Amino acid sequence: MRLHTLKPRPGATHRKKRLGAGESSGRGKTAGKGHKGQKARSGGSIRPGFEGGQMPLIRRLPKRGFSNIKFKETVGIVNLDDLEERFEEGAIINETLLREQGLIRGHLDVIKILGRGELTKRFTIEVDRASNAAKEKIEKSGGSLSLRKSSAN
Repeated sequence: MRLHTLKPRPGATHRKKRLGAGESSGRGKTAGKGHKGQKARSGGSIRPGFEGGQMPLIRRLPKRGFSNIKFKETVGIVNLDDLEERFEEGAIINETLLREQGLIRGHLDVIKILGRGELTKRFTIEVDRASNAAKEKIEKSGGSLSLRKSSAN
């Protein structure tokens, strides 16, 4: 058996319906679109939610409250035990290195180091934020921490 000899089992595929191929084809003339009207025209489709000119449901319902979603800050979290197992002693850990190792991904506004786990290796870490526990453990192991943006924890 070769790849070029493979084909679907008999009955697994259906003949493509040929629309508008003459009146005797069974799908000729109007090609299954009926007579006239918006949906019979080329490009004649209506957008989702359109109710034929009636005030759409989304506009009939009252709007309440306020959403803070556009001010949301996306935070990438990295724990000390992840750094301990992935990096060698003396590594300079920054956003680029964290992305290469797969510890963070996607669009992030802030990168924060949290203090889960123990740290025995000495690292130089450049991130936006760090928890107090993480700061203590990094300094205790002889490493250094520099914060990129001035902001609160």
